[in-house]
Amino acid sequence: MQDVNIKVTDRNGVEHEIVAPTDMAMNLMEVIRSYELAEEGTIGICGGMAMCASCQCYVKSDHELPEMTDDEDAMLAEAFNVEDNSRLGCQIQITPELEGLEVELAPED
Repeated sequence: MQDVNIKVTDRNGVEHEIVAPTDMAMNLMEVIRSYELAEEGTIGICGGMAMCASCQCYVKSDHELPEMTDDEDAMLAEAFNVEDNSRLGCQIQITPELEGLEVELAPED
């Protein structure tokens, strides 16, 4: 079992250092929800199906993430506040390679 350390800046600008398990098949959105770093009902609304962009985040560190799927790309094309480093947290599986990942939650609106 290996856990990874991740820094998450919430929507109020507060940075949280969290520990995420790599052996539970969780994605970044689920970990953020489990730590209650976003107000209830404001993240993961679609259940992690890449259909709502409520878990959009900005990747601040220089990690090489898996290729964006067509569904994720299409959802971000319709989302608000999209930046070049935007990804959907529900599409980022927690793996040992994410050690030290730094993300910032995108604004709700």
